Amino acid sequence: MSRPPLEVADLVRAAGNAFIEGSCKWITGKHVKVLLAIARCRTAALGGHLDECTRCGHRAISYNSCRNRHCPKCQAGARDRWLAARRQELLPTRYVHVVFTLPGELAPLALQNKKLIYDLLFRTSAETLLEIAGDPKHLGAEIGFFSVLHTWNQKLGLHPHVHCVVPAGGLSLDHTHWIRSHQAFFLPVKVLGRVFRGKFVAALKRAFQDGQLDFLGGLQPLAQPKTFSSWLRTLFRKDWVVYSKRPFGGPEHVLHYLGRYTHRVAISNHRLVSFADGKVSFRWRDSAHYNEQKLMTLALDEFLRRFLLHLLPKGFVRIRNFGFLANRKRATTLPLCFQLLGSAATPPTEQDSSGANNASDLWLCPKCGGPMMVVERLTAAEIQLRSPPMLTAAA
Repeated sequence: MSRPPLEVADLVRAAGNAFIEGSCKWITGKHVKVLLAIARCRTAALGGHLDECTRCGHRAISYNSCRNRHCPKCQAGARDRWLAARRQELLPTRYVHVVFTLPGELAPLALQNKKLIYDLLFRTSAETLLEIAGDPKHLGAEIGFFSVLHTWNQKLGLHPHVHCVVPAGGLSLDHTHWIRSHQAFFLPVKVLGRVFRGKFVAALKRAFQDGQLDFLGGLQPLAQPKTFSSWLRTLFRKDWVVYSKRPFGGPEHVLHYLGRYTHRVAISNHRLVSFADGKVSFRWRDSAHYNEQKLMTLALDEFLRRFLLHLLPKGFVRIRNFGFLANRKRATTLPLCFQLLGSAATPPTEQDSSGANNASDLWLCPKCGGPMMVVERLTAAEIQLRSPPMLTAAA
């Protein structure tokens, strides 16, 4: 894949210490660590490896990746490894894409309580799907699915939501047969929205009573019980948005579809258009106007501020499994699902295994197209020693 003309790393380097050490009082050590990782990614600063073509003998030095999960350049390999592992778990049936979104009023509170709010979003959306799917009035089945957290919108604003990818059906409650969903829809979105709202507001109320929420700056008035209760009532009066696509495609279609959602960061390098006079321009999709492509221009500091809104808490798991795909159940329930669907689990292919284990060790020669293999690991100091001397002008 060709390198985009402009990358987030270029913008971080352009901002330099002036951004980190300037007037940004909210910058923390975690922000600095991520910015430094992105700036150094695939540069000599992280070391590298010497690659040799097994066909023509061409040699080249490749620089190491930072492997930070917020880095736009490091997600393709992680995505490919994850998809290779999921291939054998995809059932021979149609799938559904369901999205649960928090109201905009919750965004400031989520920013100050990321781990708690995002955990509640995962938990309450999963409980909602499992409860409604298990109701005989709707599907009457035990479903299994995975959820992926995204926290951004197209303008890089804070917009927490989870994407859930669900087989269009589930195990009967007695585990004797597979129940397929309706051809045109999966579960009623209005019911999902109401149940999701009730569960999340109730969980938020319990978190407040247990003293688990922080209220800083302009949110300090919410620390008062009466004010918080009044604020919760306004949230409960709103309709909460749950979106569901019609059931679509089979396993291979889903595998391709998943790649668009699982390992994304707030903005990809390919959306960046230009950087000039201290301003960044990038493309965004206006869903309110038929997904029309538009340009947005922000000052560099504001662009980086929005980008950093979406850093996740340390150790936070942003892809989670539920129902019959939950880690503690899948060993027994997943083979049963394949059996009831009249199929066998897809064994991992040699391509999947090599892609999962050696994605960073194999690429194609720019000279002849043959496979390039790592022949030597190099530290940053060793790369400096191997670099050609800098030419200096004659005195």
